[in-house]
Amino acid sequence: MLPVIYSEEFLLHDTGRSHPEKPQRLQAIVEALKKISWSEQIDWQLPTPVPNRDVLPWIEQIHTQEYINRLRHIAETGGGMLDWDTPVSPRSYEIALLAVSAWLDGVDKVMETDNPAFVLARPPGHHATRDTGMGFCLFSNAAIAAHYALTKPGIERVAILDWDVHHGNGTEAIVEDNPQIAYCSLHQFPCYPGTGKPSDRGKYNNVLNLAMSPGSTIADYEPAFAKQVLPFLGHFQPNLIIVSAGYDANYADPLAEIALQPQDYGTFANYLLKITRRLLFGLEGGYDLDALAQSVVATAASCL
Repeated sequence: MLPVIYSEEFLLHDTGRSHPEKPQRLQAIVEALKKISWSEQIDWQLPTPVPNRDVLPWIEQIHTQEYINRLRHIAETGGGMLDWDTPVSPRSYEIALLAVSAWLDGVDKVMETDNPAFVLARPPGHHATRDTGMGFCLFSNAAIAAHYALTKPGIERVAILDWDVHHGNGTEAIVEDNPQIAYCSLHQFPCYPGTGKPSDRGKYNNVLNLAMSPGSTIADYEPAFAKQVLPFLGHFQPNLIIVSAGYDANYADPLAEIALQPQDYGTFANYLLKITRRLLFGLEGGYDLDALAQSVVATAASCL
């Protein structure tokens, strides 16, 4: 069984009619997972409600109080924009809290079972820095989950693999000074947000950025995984791998120029399974609905 943590409340983060990070992304994924022949192997779970878990202390470890207050104020006063492409609706703050709770639930589930789990939540998080949200992202879900995981018995090192087509500038900036966390990203370069140079290695040589050229296919990604990603992660010996699972490197995606196919994400998952079955996948980007849904299906299928 593959635990999938999801709530229809995640649809209530309203980004507006024409925004690419829209509720229909989750609806397409859920519909695809419920239609597959092995759908009975999906264990659907609701995230822990925010009133039942105080997520703020974990968020406050990562984000400044000034930013948290600003985000809450924008939501409580009817919504607005954090930057030119990051809308905040009246429910966005509370839904972002629930998304963090879901990622923490994912950590708990992986450690409980020693098997993969998938968090289907929004808003995404890997562009959110300590002091602001950006790039559709509000809270840095993967970084928060990594710090949370390090408080669990048996977890001394956590690796974050970010295969979103955009570099996770927020995640890297937050974790690069922590020797217990490694960050690895494969991303199109040049591309938004313009960060993620291969020369950036982190304070403890705990960062690996792999810049992929526009038009790259699985023929380019497989050598990168085999020759760089796996040795980097294997040397770090993580007790848990958190995947910032963005699916906008698909050939059909409107926001970038990488040419992966949905089934390629199953290949990526299989590479990681060579290191550990303690894998937590959390949704980041991916904006072509069909390619997004089929890519999640391919990822999930590899984990059964």
